[in-house]
Amino acid sequence: MTQTARSKRTSSGQRREESLSRERIIEASIELLDRSGDGDLTFRALSERLATGPGAIYWHIASKSDLLTAACDAIIARTMNAPLASTTPSATPQAAIRLLALAIFDAIDAHPWLGSALAHAPVQLPMIRIVERLGQQIRALGVPGEEHWITASALLNYILGVGGRNAANGQFARTQGLDRSDFLEAVSTAWSQLDPEEYPFARSVARQVRDHDDRIDFLAGIDLILSGIKSPQCR
Repeated sequence: MTQTARSKRTSSGQRREESLSRERIIEASIELLDRSGDGDLTFRALSERLATGPGAIYWHIASKSDLLTAACDAIIARTMNAPLASTTPSATPQAAIRLLALAIFDAIDAHPWLGSALAHAPVQLPMIRIVERLGQQIRALGVPGEEHWITASALLNYILGVGGRNAANGQFARTQGLDRSDFLEAVSTAWSQLDPEEYPFARSVARQVRDHDDRIDFLAGIDLILSGIKSPQCR
């Protein structure tokens, strides 16, 4: 092969790699993750989806781990921006935290793999974005500095824990072909028939289980945490 031919081939390969943007790769990865979870996210599957070779993807992203983090960060970045755009300058820190928490809850519900990806990458940018945004509102609440981490941790663990469990429940229901209302009706009926002396509380909330709204319940938990956060002036 002549030098000219080699140069043309190299230039052609570089153009293909450059035309396949990092953003396009990430969005295709999100589509694969939403459809099949992280178990099916491979460079081969991604190459087939993008009609390209693995080398063109490696040009932009080095590994599956980096790819998963990038996909996670793309969603979290969008999720962080949405509450910020809808928050007025006069909004209270409590209102901002509620908006942020619900946005993350909805994002995990829409992308069930997201909760696990966040949990397995605590030092990566997606998690840092969440901690930073929550932390800014915690500081605005006047929480003493020595209590910043424990307050942020309580909110973070609740948001990711409940959001992840809700997404897992929804995913399980979809794979099993279960209708949510039918499932909750069955749970409610089973609880209402429990022994009244051994399970008095479970029987008493059986009807509430049938009629509950996951998002409303989630926000109620956020409000309980917020009600326990006291500024120095309230102590």
